[in-house]
Amino acid sequence: MKNEKLKKMIVLSMLAAISYLTVFLIRIPFIPAVDFLKYEAKDVIIAISGFLYGPLSASLVSVVVSFIEMLTISGTGPYGLIMNIFSTLSFVLPAAIIYKRKKSINSAVIGLCAGVVVMTIAMLMWNYFITPLYLKVPTEVVVGLMLPGFLPFNLIKALINAVITFILYKPLVKILRKAKLMPKQEEPENSEKKSALLFNIIAVLVLIVLVGIIIAIKFLK
Repeated sequence: MKNEKLKKMIVLSMLAAISYLTVFLIRIPFIPAVDFLKYEAKDVIIAISGFLYGPLSASLVSVVVSFIEMLTISGTGPYGLIMNIFSTLSFVLPAAIIYKRKKSINSAVIGLCAGVVVMTIAMLMWNYFITPLYLKVPTEVVVGLMLPGFLPFNLIKALINAVITFILYKPLVKILRKAKLMPKQEEPENSEKKSALLFNIIAVLVLIVLVGIIIAIKFLK
């Protein structure tokens, strides 16, 4: 039992470190109306921690990574910390909660789709309340940025992170099992393998389309 808890702590620490590293290395603005918002892939790693160990563990990783980010590379202070945590949890928690109830390919897809919807809607609300305080502008200015800026940014960001999470989750689990950091499971049935392959193909195609949209936006800018 203690050995399993130690392994869990090792894996979560590793995922937190990777999550922070992704923020440090990858920060891409792609919506002209809100160029102060930047895409980073940390939600992918935190979502994977939620799939592995549940929503509570994902919440812990999110808070730790966001706090370290605020102290080191972020210039947005407490406002950025709050928005980072809200953004990540609104994406990760629905996915982790749904997947925890039944660990299957379908549950992963449904959970990630729910995360995309919840995050997109939630961030419109939080931007309405918090962004005017951070930018020190009237609420009307932020409202004017909702449709051309915050909505497409959060929708595209959530979709990209959902797709990458789906693609990376199973390979990462296999690596952790080979490293004996997670217990082995029974081999999935052929029908489940076929479903996983189909969803992975779809995920790759969606990712290509989303990257193409970002390139087009940057080009048109």
